[in-house]
Amino acid sequence: MSTDLTFTDRGVDVVYEGTEFELDKELIEEATGKTYRDVTDHEVLQIVAEDPEFDGEPVRIGDVL
Repeated sequence: MSTDLTFTDRGVDVVYEGTEFELDKELIEEATGKTYRDVTDHEVLQIVAEDPEFDGEPVRIGDVL
């Protein structure tokens, strides 16, 4: 199964193995030690999935928004 990430100003909407939830940007900042806009999609996947499959180069959330 794939993991779908949708980035917003509030955080990331996640669909992981059929389960939908939201990661608040404060939680992401605390987990990574970075500002929300400097975190990459790969870092978010590492928070969500035990053994994530990365597709392509990492992209900063700030570049997506």
